[in-house]
Amino acid sequence: MRTMPSVLIVEDEASIAELIAVNLRHNGFRPIWAMDSVTAQRDLDAALPDLILLDWMLPGESGLVLAKRWRADARTQAVPIIMLTARGDEADRVAGLDAGADDYIAKPFSPRELVARVRT
Repeated sequence: MRTMPSVLIVEDEASIAELIAVNLRHNGFRPIWAMDSVTAQRDLDAALPDLILLDWMLPGESGLVLAKRWRADARTQAVPIIMLTARGDEADRVAGLDAGADDYIAKPFSPRELVARVRT
């Protein structure tokens, strides 16, 4: 039996996290939701996901700080990160990618496009 790939969703808005989780579940992924930086780090310490969807603006540390930390850590540096955030200016996208994100999606987003990017 094949295990479903896990996706850590780091998002403080419950409605957005639920929208993402429903779409991921329907497409064969196992979503894990963390609503802040502390919970995200705890979940990551417990088990490595196959991919991280990371919001920039979070309670506690920002997604940018988390991405930099996770890229600097040998245990987490290979886990793909997709920034999913309302910060959509070019300078923000560049900062997110420079912090270690593998991809960057600005809100509002298309759930179908998000799932397609997660698959890749």
